Amino acid sequence: MIKKEELNLTQEWDKTFPKSDKADHSKVTFVNRYGITLAADMYVPKNAEGKLPAIAVSGPFGAVKEQSSGLYAQTMAERGFLTIAFDPSFTGESGGYPRYMASPDINTEDFMAAVDFLSLNEKVDSDRIGILGICGWGGMAINTAALDTRIKATVASTMYDMTRVGAKGYFDSEDSEEARYKQRAAICAQRLEDLKAGEYKRAGGVVDPLPEAAPFFVKDYYDYYKTDRGYHVRSLNSNDGWNVIGCESFINQPILKYSNEIRSAVLLIHGEKAHSCYFSKDAYSDMVKDSKYADNKELLIIPDAVHTDLYDGGDKDYIPFDKLQSFYEQYLQ
Repeated sequence: MIKKEELNLTQEWDKTFPKSDKADHSKVTFVNRYGITLAADMYVPKNAEGKLPAIAVSGPFGAVKEQSSGLYAQTMAERGFLTIAFDPSFTGESGGYPRYMASPDINTEDFMAAVDFLSLNEKVDSDRIGILGICGWGGMAINTAALDTRIKATVASTMYDMTRVGAKGYFDSEDSEEARYKQRAAICAQRLEDLKAGEYKRAGGVVDPLPEAAPFFVKDYYDYYKTDRGYHVRSLNSNDGWNVIGCESFINQPILKYSNEIRSAVLLIHGEKAHSCYFSKDAYSDMVKDSKYADNKELLIIPDAVHTDLYDGGDKDYIPFDKLQSFYEQYLQ
């Protein structure tokens, strides 16, 4: 018997974006193969008839469905797709204990469980399912596409490879055996400190107050997560962050290893001026290198856009929703 945890789901609208009058909204839950119950917002086009193409959305890494992923999901529902934006295991309104942990395996499974849910939904055409990952969940989406043959189309927006940054640091600046050893040793020491203290130490979210000398990408994150633009009470990035040991396994588990074996369509979207743009450029290059399935892969660079501009559109509506719609329509025929 597959059992669901009892979740405490907020019923009032508490998103960082306005509610649309073109899509119906409801809360839904589903269970992954580890028995963790996930919470999601489902968006259905108003007056929809027949079975619909569907998209599962998550991200950014450390965010919640009330932020960027919900905006993407609601907007795509306005354009004719049934969508869900879900909170990953151990975060937001989803279940799982201890809280504020992350796992390349479990988080990939979260996406696959979302595909399970959509495949069995009576309103969905199970042959027309796609996924969309934002920031760190862009990398998870690519990993899921390499594993789940039911997925027909994948979008990774402003993508982070969390395993690469975990193992090598930002811009690969800590890519050495010595640096990784120090990181592993520190986390192992923290594990014992947590057990002695009887609680997990939090790593802290986006730095606050913002130092004047902070690098631009830190200011970029602050501008989204710590202001009215994107702050949310359940968002790890807006508040106390992951557990210090929460992302330990990312150091040793590269998630994009088999990306060039993905047969289904993949679209990577990134801002030209995003500090993270190298993730998408390199992921695309690896994905098409020596691949028999390169024809349905695409990298789209958005001129002048920075990383968080693809969270909510920034000040110039940078998210290319027309392109997203045409991509999914093409491959979820």
